[in-house]
Amino acid sequence: MKIVDIENIKGSDQEVEGPGWTSRRLLLKKDGMGFSFHETIIPAGAELQLWYKNHLEAVYCVAGDGSIEDLATGEIHPIRDGVLYALDQHDRHILRGGSEDMRLICAFNPPVTGRETHDADGSYELVED
Repeated sequence: MKIVDIENIKGSDQEVEGPGWTSRRLLLKKDGMGFSFHETIIPAGAELQLWYKNHLEAVYCVAGDGSIEDLATGEIHPIRDGVLYALDQHDRHILRGGSEDMRLICAFNPPVTGRETHDADGSYELVED
């Protein structure tokens, strides 16, 4: 059994930041669960163009508001507490913070190692064993 307290993640090497986001990585590849699990904060008004071409991601909003735009279709979907979106087709998208910070709970498959940040096209590098 593994117990993780978010307070022990804050300020550690498992808290990673980039322009418009902070990701607290609670479970990583080294934990052997087959996925990684994160708490991500998107500040109000932030705009991130992302493309997880190497990963699938499921995201559940537990606080705040914003939107996600599917770049293939142009559809924009509101995000608020209680909404989940799944990037099941390696979807290119724009994630926008709304009027208040969003707190998102995210799962990545395959799992990340922990220090990844977005590259030029908005993806994470795939790290093989």
